Amino acid sequence: MLGNGEVIGQLETQWKDLLDSGDKPFDLSFPPVHGVTPSLTLKAVIVHASDNQEITLFDSIVECQIARHADAGHSRFAIYMTRETVSHLIDAIEHFQLVLDRCPVGHPDRAAALTNLAWARLKGYIRNVSKDIEYITALFREALVLRPQGHPDHPSSIYHLTLALTWRYHKEHSMVHIHEDVQLTCKLSPLCPEGTFIRKIAEGANGVDHVIHVCNDLPIDASDESIYLRRVILELCPTGNNHRSRALHELAEAVEQRFKECGSIVDLDECIQHRREAVSLCSEGHSERNIYLNNLACSLQSRFDHLGNSHDIDEAIPLYEEALYRYPGDETRGYSLNNLGLALLTRFKQRGDVNDITRTIRLHREALVLCPPGSPNRDYMLNNLAIAFKASYVKFDSSEDLNQAIDLHRESLQLQQHGHPNYHTTLLNLSSALCSRFAQTGNTEDVEEAIRLCQESLEVLPSLHPDRYFSHKRLQEAYLARYRVQCKPADLSLAAENFRLASCYPTQRFPERINEVINWIFTAERHSHASALEAYKTFFELLDRHLATQSSIVAWREAASTFRHARTFPVDAASCALRLHNLRDAIEVAEWGRGQQWSLASCLRSPLENLELTNANLAHEFSEISKCLSDAQRSKVSTDRVAADQAAIQERWEGVVAEIQNLPGFSRFLLPPSYTELQASARHGPVIILIASQYSCSAVVVPTSGEPHHVYFPRITLTHLEKLKNDFSREIRLASFMHPEEARKELQVLLRIVWDEIMLPIVIVLQRDLRITNRSRIWLCPTAAFTSIPLHAAHPFRMKADGRERELCLEDIYICSYTPTLSALIKSRQMIKTRVTPSFAAIGQSEPGAGKGEALSTIESELELVRTLVPMTANTTTLSGDDATRAGAIDALQRNTWVHLACHGIQDREQPYKSHFDMRDGPFTLLDIMESDTPKAEFAFLSACHSAVGDGETPSEVIHLAAGLQFSIFKSVIGMLWVVDNAMAKHVVEAFYESMFEDGAMDCTKAAWALNRATYSVKTKVPLEQRIVFVHIGV
Repeated sequence: MLGNGEVIGQLETQWKDLLDSGDKPFDLSFPPVHGVTPSLTLKAVIVHASDNQEITLFDSIVECQIARHADAGHSRFAIYMTRETVSHLIDAIEHFQLVLDRCPVGHPDRAAALTNLAWARLKGYIRNVSKDIEYITALFREALVLRPQGHPDHPSSIYHLTLALTWRYHKEHSMVHIHEDVQLTCKLSPLCPEGTFIRKIAEGANGVDHVIHVCNDLPIDASDESIYLRRVILELCPTGNNHRSRALHELAEAVEQRFKECGSIVDLDECIQHRREAVSLCSEGHSERNIYLNNLACSLQSRFDHLGNSHDIDEAIPLYEEALYRYPGDETRGYSLNNLGLALLTRFKQRGDVNDITRTIRLHREALVLCPPGSPNRDYMLNNLAIAFKASYVKFDSSEDLNQAIDLHRESLQLQQHGHPNYHTTLLNLSSALCSRFAQTGNTEDVEEAIRLCQESLEVLPSLHPDRYFSHKRLQEAYLARYRVQCKPADLSLAAENFRLASCYPTQRFPERINEVINWIFTAERHSHASALEAYKTFFELLDRHLATQSSIVAWREAASTFRHARTFPVDAASCALRLHNLRDAIEVAEWGRGQQWSLASCLRSPLENLELTNANLAHEFSEISKCLSDAQRSKVSTDRVAADQAAIQERWEGVVAEIQNLPGFSRFLLPPSYTELQASARHGPVIILIASQYSCSAVVVPTSGEPHHVYFPRITLTHLEKLKNDFSREIRLASFMHPEEARKELQVLLRIVWDEIMLPIVIVLQRDLRITNRSRIWLCPTAAFTSIPLHAAHPFRMKADGRERELCLEDIYICSYTPTLSALIKSRQMIKTRVTPSFAAIGQSEPGAGKGEALSTIESELELVRTLVPMTANTTTLSGDDATRAGAIDALQRNTWVHLACHGIQDREQPYKSHFDMRDGPFTLLDIMESDTPKAEFAFLSACHSAVGDGETPSEVIHLAAGLQFSIFKSVIGMLWVVDNAMAKHVVEAFYESMFEDGAMDCTKAAWALNRATYSVKTKVPLEQRIVFVHIGV
């Protein structure tokens, strides 16, 4: 009753021969089929009559009918397979149906009956004799259920069902069926032993190969479901399989499409990996090698456009060259010429190599020759050649090149009618070239035409199309070009208006909009336009929203670092506001920009967690719509439908945010804090923000109440500060080679400059205008170069005019602390309301892992000293040696309220989130600190060098180890500015803890006072540079 209707041979034997075998099984062999020799194992037995004659007779009749119809069905099906006569197939189906009718559920032959009927019906479906593919699939599916894994016919049942699913997919085009087909095919191969007939057909043209072909011919789909299917198909094509290169190609296409839609560089990396392997599998002369070479090169060029890594474009160009020169007669030669030309143009714009632009123009000329008038892609080739000539003009200032570009753009435009998908792009390209010629010749007709072309592009684009952004971008360039020549203020205002429209265009991606607002800022500052402060605020708002779509602190950092030209914007914005005499705005934008990483992390964690407690449904809705907004803003697809979807998502997001802001206590949700809120940072003493900008250097004092005060430094510029910072670095280094008792005269000179030029004007305002009494607390919030200058140590080092006593220094007058941002100080004060039973952890690592720095011989004695000074009421834990690991340090921070950390501290200026403390098994990073859950933390003493040095790459942000600890809810932190002598540091540590715990209480708000007292008390023991190295951050 089994088989697929193929006659494999005829065999005759005598009953006597069968019965002579007794009860032993014997084999019958047949001629080879498909390279496999089939055989049948039989066993003959004599069956005696049953005592129950009626039941036996009935069973015998039924079994005889089953056998008779089954034999008749097989006989007719075998004839059909030989002659392809439909009548025999119909007869076979009728007989197999009768067999199934006599094999109810539970009958031992039901699976075989289901299979025979389904197989015959499938052949009928293929021949259009029947149309019941759903019924056929159901029959095979039931047969498979009756033959579970371990059943000898389980593999053949899987095979039959895969064939039915394939044909059903051809009819219905439902991905559900092809997914099930692929899954069963993957399951089938391991179940079929090598050399068996089922293995042959499973791997044959109607088995795995057919499934692979079907899947490879599916349209490219970037959905997770489709990409998973492509991965499974690749598993079906192991190394050596003829279909592997195609499977790699299809998977690469799918993940690259997802990259275009979602913008994840991980997808593009994977795409390139698959394309590399596909190329490696196609030797020279392979029919697909040309395609795979071009595809790999295109993906590499795409990654270069995304990340700017020159290795990618350098690798892409030889691939394009091979595709072009090794396949000179290929029908796609024009595209190959064009691709290579565009890649060389990209490299030329990066490096300016004359050979690259020369080759670019030659290649695009040849590509244009291959597209004579009347060719469908001639407009595209004209446009690319024009762009190459424009790039050559920018490099060599050749009017001939520029005129060529304009003529080619005009010809391209003539070939395109309204409604052509590239019509608006050609309008804008021609406009840009005309603006360049106007800047060269001053011909007003060129700039007037350029403006009209941009306005026409706006007219032909739908209202939500993302490319309207480029129309506004080109318009501002045209107005700005006319302003530079004619100097009419109206043109500058029109340029600013189009900067505003482009940067705020809702359906364009955040990175493009942010880059446009950066240009707006530079232009407004260069021409002293009134829109400069608005431009800065727009930048911070867009960056906030862009960062809000990132999933981690590192992702925020990487996203922000993309806009390297904007790294001074926080201080420049504050300077802009101060030049407009708007002190409140200066404080708000300084805090907004400088705290971008810190405050954004707080905004997306703490308020959202609070929102979940207040309104869980609204919190969930915000999270979901933020994810949708993130996906939409990363998309590179520009269609009307996508634009409308993006606009709808943006509108929904803004609606949800507005709804949240209407809740009590959430009015500033995802908004920068106002001056009124920021003034809370000065509740216990004024906060002085020191602004170091290329435009001006000054300070803003935030008082406990009332309006802020501006302190201008007339003799200090950013250049002066940079020199002062470098001078300090040099003198600190030289002082380390001096004897402790030697006077640090050069260092005193530098500290005198800090006093006279920076801190004395501030002290005058504090004493004269704000009436801040001596020994009061003040907080310094430095920016840029100020973060590397020991402001707290400012000192006149001279006698008063009467010569009787020395002038007071800053630390004689006030007790100084630092804060990385005003928000961080406010947050620490809010958290200090929750007091817990104090516990103290002393962590020291004198011998970090191999290559992690020299041994610190005084660490153990320092830990012992600290233990003796900690009050007995505190639960004290000590970690040192092998116990002082990364995991141990994280655990100690999470479990204890106070921490003393003695080890090597390393500042990573390039990537400050990787700044770390050296533990026995590896680095304990700033990122570890920021991501750890430290609800009990109050105070940390970082007896490690470089724990409080600012970040050189983002000078407007104070991102260092000490600030990281304060951000992670340590309210009060002691850190070090530079390398310290451990023996000298012990004197300060001892004096600090003696002052801190003199009354037996553990109060972290006393840390600044205790440090001030400690550094004063060790003057005779510790040299100047080793005393001023210690700084206090926080409450």
